[in-house]
Amino acid sequence: MHARAIGTGAALRSCVAVLTAAVFAGACTGEDPDAGPSDFAVRGTALGVLVPVGLELRLGDDVERLSVARDGTFAFETRLEPGASYAVALADPAMPCVLRDQAGTIERADTAIELTCTGASLASVVVSGIAPTITLVPGTTDYVVELPLSQPAVTLTATVATDGDTLAIAGTPMSSGASSVPFALRLGDTPVDIVVENDLGWQRTYRLTLRRAAALAQYARGKASDAEDGDELGWSVALSGDTLAVGAPEEDGAATGVDGDQPGKSVPASGAVYVFRRAGTVWQQEAYLKASNTGPGDHFGWSVTLSGDTLAVGATGEDSAAQGAGGNQASDAAADSGAVYVFRRIGAAWQQEAYLKASNTGAGDGFGSEVALSGDTLAVGATGEDSAAQGAGGDQASAAAPDSGAVYVFQRAGTAWQQQAYLKPSNTGAGDSFGIDVALAGDMLAVGADQEDSAATGVGGDQDDDRALDSGAVYVFQRAGTVWQQEVYLKASSTGPSSFFGRSVALSGDTLAIGSHGESDAIGGPSGDPARATGAVYVFRRAGTAWQQEAYLEASNADIADLFGWSVALSGDTLAVTAPGEDSAATGLDGEQSDSAAADSGAVYLFH
Repeated sequence: MHARAIGTGAALRSCVAVLTAAVFAGACTGEDPDAGPSDFAVRGTALGVLVPVGLELRLGDDVERLSVARDGTFAFETRLEPGASYAVALADPAMPCVLRDQAGTIERADTAIELTCTGASLASVVVSGIAPTITLVPGTTDYVVELPLSQPAVTLTATVATDGDTLAIAGTPMSSGASSVPFALRLGDTPVDIVVENDLGWQRTYRLTLRRAAALAQYARGKASDAEDGDELGWSVALSGDTLAVGAPEEDGAATGVDGDQPGKSVPASGAVYVFRRAGTVWQQEAYLKASNTGPGDHFGWSVTLSGDTLAVGATGEDSAAQGAGGNQASDAAADSGAVYVFRRIGAAWQQEAYLKASNTGAGDGFGSEVALSGDTLAVGATGEDSAAQGAGGDQASAAAPDSGAVYVFQRAGTAWQQQAYLKPSNTGAGDSFGIDVALAGDMLAVGADQEDSAATGVGGDQDDDRALDSGAVYVFQRAGTVWQQEVYLKASSTGPSSFFGRSVALSGDTLAIGSHGESDAIGGPSGDPARATGAVYVFRRAGTAWQQEAYLEASNADIADLFGWSVALSGDTLAVTAPGEDSAATGLDGEQSDSAAADSGAVYLFH
């Protein structure tokens, strides 16, 4: 391509432009090749282009035209010297496209214009039944939807992003927001195409692969590569996509770091974490992880959390007196203070990225009793922390409330982690175990304190009424910028002693599930009767900044000491609840619930 000078007084040069894989560089006649570039390209990136989009570079009375035919980078031929002004516009303003950063002054760098076209696209698509929420990503048109065996058919509801656009689902024209006819699902994959078209003739095809599981049952059984008696493999688990991390806090290996010598069993209860990865339907072990300062009784793997290629591991029995990130791991002056280790995967290789301690490390604090990751944010519970502080950023040195508990929030920038917040409840009390469980979703953090004693009920009750011993509470914090503050104080709607409300928490978007495994209302007993402990789960929903209880859930076969709500997991509109004390001898899916021939065999209940 040959550029041309298109104006006077605009500080232009006539150049030969060369497009490489990453840059648009110019070589001008008579220019010293060793002097560096003296003029720059008007360039940018395009997203959502389905048919050629005309752009115009306007410089005074002169115009250079460019046709952008596909997503990716684009650049005009004309080069501009520093100080020159530029403006780019759509040749056809009716095109369903917008420009960003399209005008300005050259400042010794190429421009970074953004061209985004939104025509003929979907705003949302919803699959009926037990299905995950589909998050549409600009530029992505293929999506896989995992569905259970128990769902033989679904309907699809698609909504266009631009009024007036039309759509067809599997070849049948549909109104935006209307449900399709039911699609029968075979085992495995059922592809369905959704075609969106606008009045300019643009078409975009979205493909949904509806994947119905061949069985809603166990299809893989994982064991450690060095399985031994007493390792307690499975004490903690975390799943993210096709990666599974499993903690074994009683493992005795003497190795340190990644994939060390597994047969060595000379460090009792040092702990380990095993990482498994799935390819298709086959799981295999990818890594064997140990602490960088393996020590007896450290219980590395007491808690685990995964987010993409990042894994955080709690070791509640670690003894270093270090504080913050990257301290002295060899100091053993604070017994059972606890530590958290962050690992990152690059390709298929794992490596330790950070060693984290509390900002007020103390013996017996159990830092790492629970961990939660969301992107580059990590929340760490320390149920044995003793400060009497309240709220965010209080006096960490106070030790007037033994075992009240605390939560520490860390943030990653690049590969560097640092503490962002030190959080305490609004009614700190000795023995409350604040941080027994934590759940993190973006800028929202839920913290359980299952031994809090208030007799309040519902949302925002009287925090200082301590007439319900170990009834439990949950505190929700919200982040604005880098500042965290408590948003709400939650209690059960039927608060009773020894209910342990908050022993488990799970967040998904604006929905919060809270386990109360000691509750006994389900079979008519007094709330919180420890001899009964059938258990319950409460679901809360947030609208704006207001929280309200949305559901109260019990087991379909509630019985004494089932401990329903011991742990909870939430994804979109699907909730899983464990009951480790349930007694049925049934096997597999939907067996006979009333058969109580297998004491404490346990069960999992799915709600939608």
